Amino acid sequence: MLPAHIPSPSRGVVHLGPLPIRAYALCIIAGVIAAVVIGDRRLVARGGRKGAVADIATWAVPFGLVGARIYHLATNPELYWGGPGRSGTLGALKIWDGGLGIWGAVLFGALGAYIGCRRHNVSFATYADSVAPGIAVAQAIGRWGNWFNQELYGRPTSLPWGLHIDVQHRIAGYLGDAYYQPTFLYESIWDVGVALAVVWLDRRYHYTKGRALALYVMLYTAGRGWIESLRIDDAHKFLGLRLNDWTSILVFAAAAAYFVVAGRQIEADEPTSPADDAHRLTA
Repeated sequence: MLPAHIPSPSRGVVHLGPLPIRAYALCIIAGVIAAVVIGDRRLVARGGRKGAVADIATWAVPFGLVGARIYHLATNPELYWGGPGRSGTLGALKIWDGGLGIWGAVLFGALGAYIGCRRHNVSFATYADSVAPGIAVAQAIGRWGNWFNQELYGRPTSLPWGLHIDVQHRIAGYLGDAYYQPTFLYESIWDVGVALAVVWLDRRYHYTKGRALALYVMLYTAGRGWIESLRIDDAHKFLGLRLNDWTSILVFAAAAAYFVVAGRQIEADEPTSPADDAHRLTA
């Protein structure tokens, strides 16, 4: 018989002698590998050099991790320096305990990728379109790190797929509740859907100039909005919306504007045939 809820791992770290192996880190590594493999195949299909995505990843991944941590610390400083009992600067450096902001990862990761593209003579726009669905897959895998850490879950629920959270990981005010919305799972499923949608639409419409990446950003942020509405972890709010909601709205708008403007530019740059010119003159 299937369980009436989703269990949580009893621990997120195992030790090989003195060496701790953290599931959160393994999820991130697995996601990076998946993104590189997918991106490399797509870049080669676009005429790029095999292995270029891995070369560029040596720049993009470290930049992305640093940016993700900086965003988390900048938007949640009270978790580390908020008063007695906080972990302070030492805790802020413990990235393996969780705490990565996707927006910082995207911004700094893009900067690292741009540097890598310049060094390896690869078009940044072509690279961006190539890795777009792989980024979504990496996020889908990385979200399982939240499951191992029993963090970033949603509000209490009686649904049969409710996520069981151990008492020591429950948020104050919800200690009497055992089952919560598995937001990590919702976002993981959504991210896989985003990756498939980008691949399918890209094959159909042949996106260039970074439009596949813009499409990924639009689809991801649309899903992030409703997932944020389920979460109960502490977050800064403005006009009733969490900070990540506002960020999603702004990023979605910027991606949509780029998608449209780049599309019009591509249409304007397309060569025309004599028949097309004659049609325009007689129309």
